[in-house]
Amino acid sequence: MKVGIMQPYFFPYLGYWQLMNAVNRYVVYDDVNFIKGGRINRNSILMNGAAHPINLPLLGASPNKHINAVQVNPDPVARGKLLRTIEQSYTRAPYYADAMPVVAAALECPEEDLGKFLYSSFRTVGAYLGIDTELILSSEMQKDCSLKGKDKVLHICGLLGADEYYNSVNGVPLYEPYRAEFEAAGIELKFPKMRPVEYPQFKNEFVPNLSIIDVMMFNSREECRRLLEEYDFIKGEDYL
Repeated sequence: MKVGIMQPYFFPYLGYWQLMNAVNRYVVYDDVNFIKGGRINRNSILMNGAAHPINLPLLGASPNKHINAVQVNPDPVARGKLLRTIEQSYTRAPYYADAMPVVAAALECPEEDLGKFLYSSFRTVGAYLGIDTELILSSEMQKDCSLKGKDKVLHICGLLGADEYYNSVNGVPLYEPYRAEFEAAGIELKFPKMRPVEYPQFKNEFVPNLSIIDVMMFNSREECRRLLEEYDFIKGEDYL
């Protein structure tokens, strides 16, 4: 059983979806602290040939709150402004007609719990990308919440019957030092790293690592599926 556990991000970049697609069960880690200024409610899209920030409007965001305790701003004006920014940026993109309804559906989700809102967006975008991984909200799992860090990850992996645990390359410093502990629990650590990916973005110089929105706007669903496989596993010692 391949398991991934990650905080939810707002329309995350391609590598995030590669990890989700690579596992059987993906835990949306919504009962950990919100990171202000991070990717949980922020990302970038292409505008006038450069990366342009987009933000999901929130109410009461604080690093002292869990993600699922932060509220998405229900104001339709704020949501509408964000939607129009995306529309204006990509209206001439080759797959706008296919991708824009998916983006709009994700943004129109009525959930005000930030964790559930992002979980819903994963299901909406994941269905378009052909990802059939089982998504699990961490806050809805019966688990020992007194545990922290790698001990909590090991605990969740055990509950889900994992024999492989996938984390992004940014997790190498956190988990590689405990590889022996994972192996003792019968769990192999794996770190997928996205290969360099390029595709035409109008006639501009390519801007990498933008939101999945950009990938969907410039690539067919079939090509998006192919890009989900564009990664390699790295050894922890190579990263460290």
